[in-house]
Amino acid sequence: MARILFVTPPYKCWGQQMIGNWPPLQLAYLAGAARAAGHEARIYDAMYKDTSYEEIRHEVEGYRPDVVMSLDYLPVTGAISTCTVPAAVEALRTAKQVDPAIVTLIGGPHPTFMYEEMLSEEDTPVDVILRGEMEETLTELLGTLADGRPWDGVRGVAFARDGRVVATPQRPHIADLDTLTPAWDLLDWDIYHYNIDPWGRMASILTSRGCMMGCSFCSQRVFWRGEWRARDPRKVLNEITHLVKDYGVEFITMIDAYPTRDRQRWETLLDLLIEADLGVKLLMETRVEDIIRDADILDKYHDAGIMHIYLGLETSTDEMLNSLNKGTTVDQNKQAVDLLKAHDIMIEASFMIGFPEETWDTIKQTANEAARINPDIAVFPVLTPMPYTSLWDEVHDRIRVWDYSKYNISTPIIEPYEMSLNDVMIALGRCYMTFYANKMSEILALPEGFKRSYMLSAMKVMMRDYGESFDFLGIGREKVGAIPKKMAEAMKKLGGTEQSAQ
Repeated sequence: MARILFVTPPYKCWGQQMIGNWPPLQLAYLAGAARAAGHEARIYDAMYKDTSYEEIRHEVEGYRPDVVMSLDYLPVTGAISTCTVPAAVEALRTAKQVDPAIVTLIGGPHPTFMYEEMLSEEDTPVDVILRGEMEETLTELLGTLADGRPWDGVRGVAFARDGRVVATPQRPHIADLDTLTPAWDLLDWDIYHYNIDPWGRMASILTSRGCMMGCSFCSQRVFWRGEWRARDPRKVLNEITHLVKDYGVEFITMIDAYPTRDRQRWETLLDLLIEADLGVKLLMETRVEDIIRDADILDKYHDAGIMHIYLGLETSTDEMLNSLNKGTTVDQNKQAVDLLKAHDIMIEASFMIGFPEETWDTIKQTANEAARINPDIAVFPVLTPMPYTSLWDEVHDRIRVWDYSKYNISTPIIEPYEMSLNDVMIALGRCYMTFYANKMSEILALPEGFKRSYMLSAMKVMMRDYGESFDFLGIGREKVGAIPKKMAEAMKKLGGTEQSAQ
């Protein structure tokens, strides 16, 4: 049987990795599948161990695996992980430098669609790309490696042979997701924690896979081929119970693209969580229209332990929402946020900037819309055309950055007609400062309790990273603007930042 080492690349990205350290759930699933098939597995998380390629080299030298696998991986999503591909490939190159006989694998959305480009690169260290859902593909591939059989008979892979790229037929999706078991015991649980008060050990789970929605900037629909499959709510509860009682987990993020699609199933899960009363706090993402649909059961969201919901509100006008194929309106966005506030659930909402038609006036309009809707936390991702989405084709003539490591939704990739890339960077910083300067008074006026403590803690983390993050983006505070004086003084009193104010 094969010995396989799973590696997350040492990639850092402001915004995606700021509020918590999430375990690599996708690798835990793959390791569980490999072990179930009789193979030996180990997980090395260079991303959250905060180590380098040299430490990956030492891990490979010590473990001596037959196979090393990495992913285009960010801990809370598979929709925007292209930025990690160069780092993942470099991790595989490191393994090959230790032993050229090691078979190297990579999977995820970007490799699934860009396999020809990746395998055609000169001196690529990648032997095989796993396309689409990976667990069954991996176990079949490991079997062929152990038996010395050719890879052609394995569905869902791509590889180079004799100067050409070979891609085998797609594999059907796994019929029953509850047949999969993550290898939780292979994780170093001490490094996974939520960074916002009240802090605590962090895990992530999947209760479903897939999405049928057609957002032009997202990979979920194309990756899952428009399908959606869900797990048995009772099996989900068993997994949550296991994580809480056996691993001391206090916070769990549901990283499903669309966990609430089936209302009956979703309400059953909420009822089971309420009855179990495990004390675990849950974070999740869902759609605006489902929050409105569930107005009559939002008390169950709260009672089940859901404390933080991310909503992709995306932009400030119905016209721009239509251009992204979101299927929602700004009035619906406001309604969903107000409903969650009424049930004491923290709301994080995204408002994109950097559209081809962007101007300083539309930037101001977006910042004003964020203030009008007034979620607890606002984020301002830069519109990023992943190369396997419909958005890529729509804006291709405006793309100015081709380095995939920059496709992190914090770095401008598209040059607007009336703004420069540097203008978009500056606008990004100003959106954050505008929103949170106004938010500070609201936070300080909150009564003592969970929400005030949580929000102040989140602000400390964001302001602590303010200077570093915009240096990372290639601009300094002198262009973005210093933290407003009232905000800086409040944060300094709370031990949040020592940065200068204006």
